[in-house]
Amino acid sequence: MHRIPRIVLAGTHSGCGKTTIASGLMAALAARGLAVQPFKVGPDFIDPTHHSAICGRPSRNLDPFMMGEAGVRETFIRGSAGAAIAIIEGVMGLYDGLEGTDIASTAHVAKILDAPVILVVDAEGASRSVHAMVRGYAGFDPEVRVAGVIINRIGSPRHLAMIEETESLPIYGAVPRRNDLAVESRHLGLAMAAETGMMARYGAVVEETCDLDAVIGLAASAPPLTDPGMAIPRQETRVRIGVAEDAAFCFYYADNLERLARAGADLVFFSPMADRLPDVDALYLGGGYPELHAGALSSSRCRGDLRRAADDGMPVYAECGGLIYLSERLTADGADYPMAGILPATAEMTGRIQALGYVEARVAGGAPPVLAPGSLFRGHEFHYSRLECARDARFALELSRGRGIDEGRDGLAAGSAVGQYTHAYFTDEFAQTLVKAAAGFRRSYDPGA
Repeated sequence: MHRIPRIVLAGTHSGCGKTTIASGLMAALAARGLAVQPFKVGPDFIDPTHHSAICGRPSRNLDPFMMGEAGVRETFIRGSAGAAIAIIEGVMGLYDGLEGTDIASTAHVAKILDAPVILVVDAEGASRSVHAMVRGYAGFDPEVRVAGVIINRIGSPRHLAMIEETESLPIYGAVPRRNDLAVESRHLGLAMAAETGMMARYGAVVEETCDLDAVIGLAASAPPLTDPGMAIPRQETRVRIGVAEDAAFCFYYADNLERLARAGADLVFFSPMADRLPDVDALYLGGGYPELHAGALSSSRCRGDLRRAADDGMPVYAECGGLIYLSERLTADGADYPMAGILPATAEMTGRIQALGYVEARVAGGAPPVLAPGSLFRGHEFHYSRLECARDARFALELSRGRGIDEGRDGLAAGSAVGQYTHAYFTDEFAQTLVKAAAGFRRSYDPGA
């Protein structure tokens, strides 16, 4: 049994301020000297960067659709080791799940983890109506323990007094409107943590306006959890897998990297913008913002290194931004930039979302060695770009859910390289296949050649 103090910070809807409140709560607790383990419900890559920067521990995604209920418990228990308290930031509104269901909602995760919920309520333009909302959310699903609220965007002391005239659930905090601490957004969401330290500044606001002792006490009331015992022991390191990590490639699930390590990979992080290709046996290029750094990527010597490595047969696995980097060229803001030229396609940034949602994929026959033919996995896609592929393009993935590159086809393949829009949540089999492909290629690479 694992006794882990824990709280779910949920919102009434998207945009109510739960990310800033959750980040501020993490910062305030960390400032008190507590080891805080952050989590994020859903397939989000951006909010966890803020959590990790604040807490000094990798924020982990909790998504029942991608990882299953047992996987949620396993990730939560393993990730919380050594922490004094776990803070779980929700996604969208408390009850908003897959296609109008409860599946993969914040409420679903709260039930899986038997965790009390604090509801973040946006009070702008409301007073007594706040309590009508709170009572509705608290009574909607009796299996969800909505224990209290944090009222956000209080306009004045008089505004707060009007709200406090009526009682519903305990109020754990009343946070004033702070337009001066707003975090900038762009097409994929908030700015990354490395670009702004604004979220951490909410710690002082939360310390001043919220009852942290009461929050800690509520977290401690969560019952013990049973270990599902799913984790596979780490294998002896046999291969080196290069992982692109910089401002252009920064979207990775912490579980994916850990599964590769447990499968026997020594992960070597490098910047395609600034570094030469390291001495590795395979490559993992995640998503991110290659369109914002297209000039640096196109001029980097790593681009040629990568092309030569792929020509030599090095296994290369790429997702979304990595897919764009493997293409022949990228058109963004009216300019063309040469990319690695490994996959027979050109990429173009558009002004609107091209795909958003969960993905279910099956690996087709004849796939590159980084993917196991016939295997199934789940993931997520979210992108503003589109690809124009060669007529004879070969696709490694068949999607039963999701759009991919070409209306149900994803995983553009060439040689031992594959690039896909799907951000896969790795199964153990997925990670083991990539490690096996690396082991089959293992070689010595001289980046100075």
